[in-house]
Amino acid sequence: MNNQQHSVISTERLFQPYMDQKLALNSRIVMSPMARAFSPNGVPGADVALYYRRRAEHGVGLIITEGATIDHPAASSEPNIPHLYGKAALQGWSEVVQQVHDAGGKIFPQILHMGIVRPSGSQPHPEAESLSPSGLDMEGNQVSVPMTEAEITTVIQAYADAAANAQRIGFDGIELHGAHGFLIDQFFWKTTNMRTDRYGGDLQKRTQFAVELVEAVRAAVGPDFPIAMRISQWKMNDYQARLFDTPEQLEPFLHSLVNAGVDIFHCSTRRFWEPEFEGSDLGFAGWVKKLSGRTTITVGSVGMSNEPEADGAQHPGMDELMKRYDQQEFDLVAVGRALLGDPAWVAKMREGRLSEIQAFTPEALATLH
Repeated sequence: MNNQQHSVISTERLFQPYMDQKLALNSRIVMSPMARAFSPNGVPGADVALYYRRRAEHGVGLIITEGATIDHPAASSEPNIPHLYGKAALQGWSEVVQQVHDAGGKIFPQILHMGIVRPSGSQPHPEAESLSPSGLDMEGNQVSVPMTEAEITTVIQAYADAAANAQRIGFDGIELHGAHGFLIDQFFWKTTNMRTDRYGGDLQKRTQFAVELVEAVRAAVGPDFPIAMRISQWKMNDYQARLFDTPEQLEPFLHSLVNAGVDIFHCSTRRFWEPEFEGSDLGFAGWVKKLSGRTTITVGSVGMSNEPEADGAQHPGMDELMKRYDQQEFDLVAVGRALLGDPAWVAKMREGRLSEIQAFTPEALATLH
């Protein structure tokens, strides 16, 4: 078996309910958003509903869907990425929500715009120019023109409309994709944001786009609907990228987003056990929880193989996860590839049936459902 061996420390605490003022879950396990691109013309079908239902009925407390796009022609690079607008797509999502709820789970859509990481000429709208805060790509090369303030206003409104759509059709909250070099994250980075208006400047000023976006979403959904944001240091093409070098840089960033209306931070790292800043064993999620006081989700190779990775990294197993959980570094645990490989991963982990877990392999990704 390629998955981790049974932990000496019990994982039972992860299967207890979680409650805060806006969210009640039947377990502490979250399904991490993972792109599948199996919604033809942006419309999720019955197979998508079954895919998410299977994870919920085996004990996932909160499902965060693969990224769903806002109503903007340059939001995605693939015609089979789901939309969060339009009658057909919303009807499809409504069935997904119903299936997950019937299985006892909760579900958020992840809402996204790819920005400049969308290759020029991509479907489904090859004529649309990809957006970038300053017309710069992830390496700082000038590839297009900067977004106008009118374009920024349009995009922010599209996010708010998507969130309102999600609330109307029964989702339990939403997650904004503010990580990995997508559009919101591009505003955070000095390499991609060289603006001289109110959306640019130092790190705090580069947070302004996200602040206005969250405020617009909060206004659209009201005070009681949960808003999560996924954040990261690393980028899709750079695991070593650092937006924050110290906790002192991270703290005002988090406070700005909390004040705008973020309830939950989904802290994306490559490996949950790695310390984030020099001089402390706290991981990224641990620092975010400590500095923000908000519900925090950790993610990063949870449940994956304990065999050394290509760079020699050794997975410490579920014992390390539970140690950090007991130290209150995070509230919820997101599982990605392990749940792709086996929809019953949570149930098998809880029941100690580890020999039955189906290992995730990239080669099998196209057939997973």
